[in-house]
Amino acid sequence: MTVGVSNVMLDRLDRLLAATSVVPAVNQIEVHPYFRQSEVLAADAARGILSQAWSPIGGITFYRDGPHGSTLEDPTIGTIAAAHGRTPAQVMLRWHLQQGRQVIPKSVTPSRIAENVDVFDVQLTQDELAAIDALDTGVRGGPEPAAITRENFGRDIPEA
Repeated sequence: MTVGVSNVMLDRLDRLLAATSVVPAVNQIEVHPYFRQSEVLAADAARGILSQAWSPIGGITFYRDGPHGSTLEDPTIGTIAAAHGRTPAQVMLRWHLQQGRQVIPKSVTPSRIAENVDVFDVQLTQDELAAIDALDTGVRGGPEPAAITRENFGRDIPEA
């Protein structure tokens, strides 16, 4: 049996593992250059759980008007992108992949979907990976996982 979970932080992960013998195969969490969640990534890896980044580019929605601006306009990411002849989005997706995460980039635009897939023939250096890691603000862009409750986000599913 294989299960995946979403937005499971350390305290809930420990409770889940104590209550069952099934270890999730995947934990889908918010991860992007401005919010790395290093402790959750490390805990997932230590337990053999694959971390999957939702909103892997991050800046498009959450930070556009925030204190940090968009990750797409970040000068560090832009410099790395220019050095490789890539877009900032491609650099961020490659950063995730090189660090062992799965990514779920969202787009409905065919050209962006093709761009998002075209990241496998570029290799970021350790210095470039570290420079992107250093952008972490520790500020979550999405909802706090503890606030994701049936009362706050639940929807009735009508019978078919």
